[in-house]
Amino acid sequence: MNRLVRFVVLLGIGGMLFLSSCRQPGYLYNEGKIYGTVYHIVYEHPRGEDLHAEIDEELARLNAIFSTFDTASQISKVNMNRPVELDPLFVSCFNKAMEISEWSGGAFDITVAPLVNAWGFGFRHREKISQPLIDSLLEFTGFRKVRLEGGRVIKDHPATMLDMSAIAKGYTCDLIGAFLAARGCLNYMVEIGGEVVAKGINAHGSPWSIGISKPDETSLFGSADLQAVVLLTEKALATSGNYRNFYEEGGKRYAHTIDPATGYPVQHSLLSATVLAGDCMTADALATAFMVMGLEKGVELARQLSGVEVYFIYAGESGFNQVYLSDGFSQYLQPADQE
Repeated sequence: MNRLVRFVVLLGIGGMLFLSSCRQPGYLYNEGKIYGTVYHIVYEHPRGEDLHAEIDEELARLNAIFSTFDTASQISKVNMNRPVELDPLFVSCFNKAMEISEWSGGAFDITVAPLVNAWGFGFRHREKISQPLIDSLLEFTGFRKVRLEGGRVIKDHPATMLDMSAIAKGYTCDLIGAFLAARGCLNYMVEIGGEVVAKGINAHGSPWSIGISKPDETSLFGSADLQAVVLLTEKALATSGNYRNFYEEGGKRYAHTIDPATGYPVQHSLLSATVLAGDCMTADALATAFMVMGLEKGVELARQLSGVEVYFIYAGESGFNQVYLSDGFSQYLQPADQE
């Protein structure tokens, strides 16, 4: 980590940049790994206590619930059809996932992983895809094929697998934020894999600054150029968009996103979706849903949701990237002359 007081951390393919101060007197900085990605947490403790060990202990508890990388986790046991007593946090996350699946008409779907895996990262297995393969996978994917009954996950097909990675990171941000608040922290920022929860102010006495990077397929992790800077406090922010993973077809650029309904890549111009909401679990899942739905349907859904603001980057007809933002999002943007 750069030791400069003001630093920029590139948040993987999520398309965000976190800009803030971390090594200021009174503010503590912790980082580590969770769910196969990296977390960054900055907070002001009222007694100056470093909570890193306690945070890692809490994250280990959550990892044991939600991580598909851990074969002993609750979600892995569900996927292997083994008996498991579900934690109330699992139930809460599952129920929210089902709710957002309903809102989005199935665009958000925690059973889609087999389809994504079949295509491969960056669609590297594209030549192996066939209609019979897709049809076989669709038989056991679909959010309506799983449900909770009596504290257990019931599957219509034993091969159905759950992957909450597109909602659990956001939920974990919420939970760690609540963990910090319970210990008297009024000012903090929690970021996990590009999903962010922020409360209070940073060490400079200003709102937390979160950058949305410009889509750039030539950059290693995403563009270092900012599309916009969001001044975040008392809110959560999540961005979905594969910033390096575009493919071109018919002279247009498309992000690599699988439609759970068809099993095939989406065919629309939306390159990234940034969602501002009251909690990160909602923002995280909606950002994914919007990437499947595309610009027009995404705008339509966003307008129906109270307390949700969006910032969409899409490929315009002229070949240049364009931006759509909801009316309420603009109040959170840093003025261009201050960037």
